[in-house]
Parts: sequence; structure tokens; C-alpha cells
Amino acid sequence: MSALPAELIDARIQSLGDWRGALLARLRGVILAADAGIVEEWKWNTPVWSCQGIVCTGESYKKAVKLTFAHGAALPDPARVFNASLDGKVRRAVDFAEEAVVDEDALTALVQAAVAFNRAGRVK
Repeated sequence: MSALPAELIDARIQSLGDWRGALLARLRGVILAADAGIVEEWKWNTPVWSCQGIVCTGESYKKAVKLTFAHGAALPDPARVFNASLDGKVRRAVDFAEEAVVDEDALTALVQAAVAFNRAGRVK
């Protein structure tokens, strides 16, 4: 029997064992609270949050936790949360360093915009 995506994400968070695990857990909570329709998946050995298409992925690196939004270039970002992959034609990302301040309201709005984009059938 294979592990459920939530169990694999739990294991990833535990395996990080430092600020990255705590931050990924916090970001996960914000993402899941943004919309009841969001489901967790495990693709490409990476946590993935979806709702009628991929909303975002959560990767961990030595110096950052990165949320990559599948269709970020099409999303409104009035709070300027996106700070990485800004030249991409489709994706946008947010890199959170160890001491990063997380604007949970702005992140929630971004996740909700991604869900609305997917629900509108604009996912290709």
C-alpha cells in the first residue's frame, strides 16, 4: 500500500528538520485554509496543491522554501508577493528565505486567485 499525499508531505516536513520544515508546514496551512476545495498531491517528489488543476507546488532548497504557482503570470498580485521566476510566461514563484516575513493575507489572496483561475476553466 502506498502512502497518501498528505503522509508524504508530512514526511517531507519532518525530514527537513529545521526552519524550512516549519515554514513549509506554515505555508501548507495557509494554502489549505484558502479554499475548501484544495487537495494535496505528491508529484515529481514534491508537495502539490490542486483545485481543478495545479494551484502551486512547494519545494525546499538550502536557502529557501519556494512556492511555484502553475499559472502565476495570469494572476493578479497587487501585494507583489511573487519574487521569483518573474520573467516566465506562465509560472511565477515566491521564495521564502529563513527570516522571511509571510504576509498570510496576501498569500491567501494569491491562492484564491489561482483557484478561481482554475475553476474558470482557463487551465490549459
